[in-house]
Amino acid sequence: MQSKFQKIFQEIQVDPENAVFTKQGIKPLYYASSSARINIIGQAPGRIAQEKMKFWDDPSGDRLRAWLGVSRDVFYNSGMIAILPMDFYYPGKGGSSDLPPRKDFAPKWHPQLLKLMPNIQLTILVGAYATRRYLHLRYKDRLTDVVRNYRQYLPDYFSIVHPSPRNQVWESKNPWFKQKVIPDLQRRIQIILNN
Repeated sequence: MQSKFQKIFQEIQVDPENAVFTKQGIKPLYYASSSARINIIGQAPGRIAQEKMKFWDDPSGDRLRAWLGVSRDVFYNSGMIAILPMDFYYPGKGGSSDLPPRKDFAPKWHPQLLKLMPNIQLTILVGAYATRRYLHLRYKDRLTDVVRNYRQYLPDYFSIVHPSPRNQVWESKNPWFKQKVIPDLQRRIQIILNN
């Protein structure tokens, strides 16, 4: 018998909006499980992630796991951490960086998957795309201010900057992030994972 998760996976692949990927044999990249307690929403898989079919398996992923205080094994194998990017496919290259995730992708597929994950206790919003969408921010709202004031979005959401090594300059200018935000995030994650 086909699970509801498998059914959605197949529906994503046959969706006409994803036809260009499906024709190339590219599968949607995300992880959803009924046992998940923490949900991580980032932007979209990068080119290498899509080629390897493994998300966060790069220096950004190493930094993310360090910030979360979880091992690779817990991150990938525990079934307790869902990964729902804002788009499940690499959007392509634009200028000096990757193109943004498609705007209508997350609103279409996230609600269906989230209905099947009733045990989510915390959603970690990684970067501006996820934060703006889920916190319904205005374009002029600065991500730095949202991250600094993360407590006002708890207990459901915890917003952080993208862990790209390119954000090391941002980190050095905002020492409060590692001094206050990250320890609180790690504490909350450990409570959720150990209960």
